[in-house]
Amino acid sequence: MVRLRKLIERFMPIYAVLPLICCFVFNTLIYTGTRLLSAGRKHYDMTLEIDRNTPFVQWTVLIYFGCFAFWALNYILIGSISREHCYRFCVADMMSRVVCAVFFIFTPTTNVRPEVVGEGFIPMCMHFLYWIDPADNLFPSIHCLVSWFCYIGIRGQKKIPVAYRIFSLVVAFAVFVSTLTTKQHVIVDVISGVLIAEILYRLSQHFNWWEKYAKVADRVTEFVFRCKVVGDESESKDI
Repeated sequence: MVRLRKLIERFMPIYAVLPLICCFVFNTLIYTGTRLLSAGRKHYDMTLEIDRNTPFVQWTVLIYFGCFAFWALNYILIGSISREHCYRFCVADMMSRVVCAVFFIFTPTTNVRPEVVGEGFIPMCMHFLYWIDPADNLFPSIHCLVSWFCYIGIRGQKKIPVAYRIFSLVVAFAVFVSTLTTKQHVIVDVISGVLIAEILYRLSQHFNWWEKYAKVADRVTEFVFRCKVVGDESESKDI
């Protein structure tokens, strides 16, 4: 376990491992679980005229799929800024999924997707996307929510180069566009995802909800990795 800890510490502080894993697991449970709960119920179509006039651009599916690497990198960067920042961020992230779950269950949505034409890699990616991600759980867009979290989590953080902060903002907006041009989402899905991320992130900066979560998570981390989590930067020491 010590060797594993040393390997992990090459990429992120040990305190960040458990909260980041929890974010991923919680997101998966919310997204798949609410889909089961809303199955068979009436789904609402929130498509507006602006969405009908938005072109279907198949190659943007590469942005849609490519953002998963962007998410992983930025969540690790955010978790590495400091222990407090990591836990505040992760609390906001998981709280946002609770809000999403409420909408997914009580206001399930859908949309009408276009026919994918043509052959080759890009159309194949579109077919694959529509197959793995049916037209439900759209409002709010978790794709847009997570991408905005990836930006606001490093926004104003001096430890992160300005150039990369700007890059993250550009990528986030590119993801927003890709959700619309692949017809995965409509404009209200995008806006709601951004607003929920922004509101919950700001709330997490003003309240100390993270402290109890951090205490429990630190104890689990210490037990699993046989190390002592010390201080805000969480230096790890063998025990």
